[in-house]
Amino acid sequence: MAVQEVHVQYLDFGEDMNVPDDFTQKEMLTGMWWRHLVAGGVAGMVSRTFTAPLDRLKVFLQVHGTKQTKLVSCLRNMLAEGGVWSLWRGNGINVLKIAPESALKFMAYEQAKRVLRGSSSRDLSIYERFVAGSFAGGFSQTIIYPLEVLKTRLALRKTGQYSSIADAAKKIYAKEGLRSFYRGYVPNLLGIIPYAGIDLAVYETLKNYYQRQNESEGNPGVLLLLACGTTSSTCGQIASYPLALVRTRLQAQSK
Repeated sequence: MAVQEVHVQYLDFGEDMNVPDDFTQKEMLTGMWWRHLVAGGVAGMVSRTFTAPLDRLKVFLQVHGTKQTKLVSCLRNMLAEGGVWSLWRGNGINVLKIAPESALKFMAYEQAKRVLRGSSSRDLSIYERFVAGSFAGGFSQTIIYPLEVLKTRLALRKTGQYSSIADAAKKIYAKEGLRSFYRGYVPNLLGIIPYAGIDLAVYETLKNYYQRQNESEGNPGVLLLLACGTTSSTCGQIASYPLALVRTRLQAQSK
């Protein structure tokens, strides 16, 4: 019996560059795949909302942080400027972009797998999954990247600067033009490659090591997969973080 393996991410801060999960043929035919996507989308909305203050703090430190900047003082300044609710600035668009991002990534990933498989029905190798995942991530990010820029600008906005997402987009376009919505696109795209590659390689290495050491126990449990996913995602984020820092600073720049 085929077992669906879910590559688990422990916390979703809005940096969704993971290689999409593979669905079995049965799940694709019965429509179970879209239930997985919906469940993942709802979980992502809840996770991003709960971690939104940390995400805004991260963006603020990436753009305005110096050697002298301390976490507590940065948090205190944000609270003084806009109050408690200001900690959730940018979360609305961060949640809204989950649906198009997930759908685009899934469609691109499935199409890439078809091309790599050709006429055969074999499972993809880890290298082929990396190629397909990188392509899917790059494709989805290319389409929804203006939303990423808006998310950064909304997270960094001052009280009263923008009244809504549409107002922010209108003012940025009027002042800076269309190209401003793709500032930081290149480092963002380059960051997908080390993230996806390291994330997938570490995850598969840890999982396969466990299976070799515990052949009699069958498939690894949910907690073990969670630990493997958390470790691999952390390694991927560490490797791609310098590019993420450059991307965020470019996104925040205005004329």
